[in-house]
Amino acid sequence: MHSDLQFLPSLALTLLLLLSSGAITSESARIFTLINDCRVTIWPAITPGTNFDGGGFALKSGEARLFTAPIGWSGRIWGRTGCTFDSSGNGTCRTGRCGSSLKCAASGEPPATLAEFTLASPDFYDVSLVDGFNLPMVIKPINGQGNCSVAGCDGDLRPNCPNELAVKSGGRVVGCRSACDVFNTDEYCCRGVFGNSATCQATTYSKIFKQACPKAYSYAYDDPSSIFTCTASDYVITWCSSRNQTVCTYHDDRLVCSGSSVLKPMKGVWTDVAVVIVGLVFTLQWLYSPLI
Repeated sequence: MHSDLQFLPSLALTLLLLLSSGAITSESARIFTLINDCRVTIWPAITPGTNFDGGGFALKSGEARLFTAPIGWSGRIWGRTGCTFDSSGNGTCRTGRCGSSLKCAASGEPPATLAEFTLASPDFYDVSLVDGFNLPMVIKPINGQGNCSVAGCDGDLRPNCPNELAVKSGGRVVGCRSACDVFNTDEYCCRGVFGNSATCQATTYSKIFKQACPKAYSYAYDDPSSIFTCTASDYVITWCSSRNQTVCTYHDDRLVCSGSSVLKPMKGVWTDVAVVIVGLVFTLQWLYSPLI
């Protein structure tokens, strides 16, 4: 999906963000770093959003935002696309909208790729396509204990979305609805006699989703390969990135990156490193072709 150097934009921007943030966190808090690797602005939405800038904001291409959530927080995060909001935060989006507000207080309108969390001991997390797909989305735990697998979908379902599930805008497929949302049958929605793990099985449509995104929920009872646990972890959520992309977060005055040891920030040194990496990013940017 991306070149081997694709990690550089997120790493550089995250370095600059974290070194300047001076974040103060409690021992039990979880740090969430949200990164937009898409070519266009997206509008992350979070419910409940008290700890996340009220539940909604714009995130430009290449930008990152840092948040802290307490133990006990249970919620969902998704990306909205094609949004237009006025100065009062009123507007609409092509996909993922939660009514007409920038700050979401309710679930998003399908189709929307969802990241779901319950912060406890251990934490539970997953990426769900049960409400359809609108953006590639990856959850990467950092600094945790336990299995702590990478969850999510770095494939793009839109180009191969079945016509009967496709959501189009301006002649382009901008989302892929779930079979439940389209056909509203007990079998596709896992309800009635299909409302348990024994009778609710994968369908032709959910198998298409699962093939593209093996580490994401493709239907309601797709638990064994889709839900993950980790203890005392921080989480990096990236849109339009590779599952193997290197990402970083900042915790207890330490910079920690996936696939590497702890890096202790020393202001002068890390500032110089960040400047060098940003220079490389602009030099090599012509090599990249991130997803929309």
